[in-house]
Amino acid sequence: MSGLENANPLVFQRSDDRPVLPEEEDDDIIDKIDDREVFDLIRAINDPEHPLSLEELNVVEESKVKVNDDESSVYIQFTPTIPHCSMATLIGLAIRVKLLRALPARFKVQVEISPGSHASEEAINKQLADKERVAAALENSHLLNVVNQCLEMRPK
Repeated sequence: MSGLENANPLVFQRSDDRPVLPEEEDDDIIDKIDDREVFDLIRAINDPEHPLSLEELNVVEESKVKVNDDESSVYIQFTPTIPHCSMATLIGLAIRVKLLRALPARFKVQVEISPGSHASEEAINKQLADKERVAAALENSHLLNVVNQCLEMRPK
């Protein structure tokens, strides 16, 4: 036995990289942050148990990313691969940390489990929404190390 909670997860195909438009490279044009841009930030986050990205495991999907640049808000729903995934809080924390590091500080980031996809959905959502608990978790050097491993770029 491998010791993995989900030893044989379904693997999905990665979406193509979004082409960069000339106006996006023009520093004189104000380019609003949109759903796809935020999805591109989180899609390559590494799963804590498998050598696969959250996109490849269908944990994150572009359709579950909602950005309102005018209101400086980002709302993400993610779906753990199994309903009793013990890594769900860690995955949510990795998504939250990635966005807090990558987006301008004006953005309010909300990360939640997709409704009905996890046995402890309410408790995990409460943890992820609590700024003090998130800050305390990131003060734990071991946990921060694991989150940083999830955020490391792997070769494609």
